[in-house]
Amino acid sequence: MSVFFSYIILGISLAAPIGPINAAQLDKGIKNGFLHSWVLGIGAMTADIFYMLCVYFGFVNFLEVPILKIFLYLFGCFVLIYTGIESMFAAKNLSSTNHRSKDSLRKSFSSGFIMSISNPLSILFWIGIYGSVLAKSIQTAHSHDIILHSMAIFIGLFLWDVTMAVVASSFRKWLSSRLLTWISFVSGLGLIGFGIYFGKEAIILLFF
Repeated sequence: MSVFFSYIILGISLAAPIGPINAAQLDKGIKNGFLHSWVLGIGAMTADIFYMLCVYFGFVNFLEVPILKIFLYLFGCFVLIYTGIESMFAAKNLSSTNHRSKDSLRKSFSSGFIMSISNPLSILFWIGIYGSVLAKSIQTAHSHDIILHSMAIFIGLFLWDVTMAVVASSFRKWLSSRLLTWISFVSGLGLIGFGIYFGKEAIILLFF
């Protein structure tokens, strides 16, 4: 049980660092509330499951094809910059008393999924971290233990998703409309920053 719990902690640790998904969840929670922020995280976790399965079934070489990396960097660049600009423009109209935005849950889910599936860092992340966990588990555990460890990592990701959704949606209740606007604006700026970084990486792969 202690080993299972340690893998849950690992999952939380993997999800916790600030990145485009956390920034998007913060922005979505401020604008739309808990449910939309949580569903966006579920979309991102669905993409994570896809990459976990790719590593588990040995499709790592396909994910490391240079042309695929370049495509994902460029696509991720476009998605993040577009989402960031949209978020910054929407921040102007945000107030603590207005109604929730009319974004659908499907749009929230697809935003999280697309941002995560087009994030080349997700590939490196899951190959490096989950690949190492998988290799260690294969050496020291049975096949059912490998599945158990993978489930524990996923539980950690899920717990962090819920935590981020609660924190993001709570901001709307505790903070002034002016501060909420600034937080949403900075979140959008962060998404643009990640998009520019992905664009730079695509240029390096293409020309250097």
